[in-house]
Amino acid sequence: MARKRNIAVQNQLSPLFEAEPEVATTKKLRRLPHVFTRVLQLPIPADADVSFHEAPNCFRFVVETPELVQVEAHIVQIHPGMTKVVVSETVSLCIPFEDLHLDVWRTRLPDSTRPDLTTAVVVGGELVVTVPKSVRADDLRGTGAASTPVLV
Repeated sequence: MARKRNIAVQNQLSPLFEAEPEVATTKKLRRLPHVFTRVLQLPIPADADVSFHEAPNCFRFVVETPELVQVEAHIVQIHPGMTKVVVSETVSLCIPFEDLHLDVWRTRLPDSTRPDLTTAVVVGGELVVTVPKSVRADDLRGTGAASTPVLV
């Protein structure tokens, strides 16, 4: 049975350190989980070259994938407040455990994104995933003198 490893240093004094009190104090170190609130996972190898474009209203990820024909974006709630967008082939909705690939391309998404509105399409051998951004109040009102009506 595999054991979990937790990196921790206890505040215990050993007989070797009793002679030198300033060396005897140690800090507790703990490994923090790498948890992000929003993650995008694509059905390609982790070392694939993915083109990333940021527009004012969305993030767009483009990668050449001649073997993919039809894909869908699925939203997975890992934990309340933690969302994972999984892009997979339409035919592979029910994956047996033996076929799980852990070495897939993942990236963290900023908090300004709307993962529930993510779209994924294959066009001309390229996988295009679009993740919309949230609309801020400043974007609706507009800023500067150009948005102020002028009477002539």
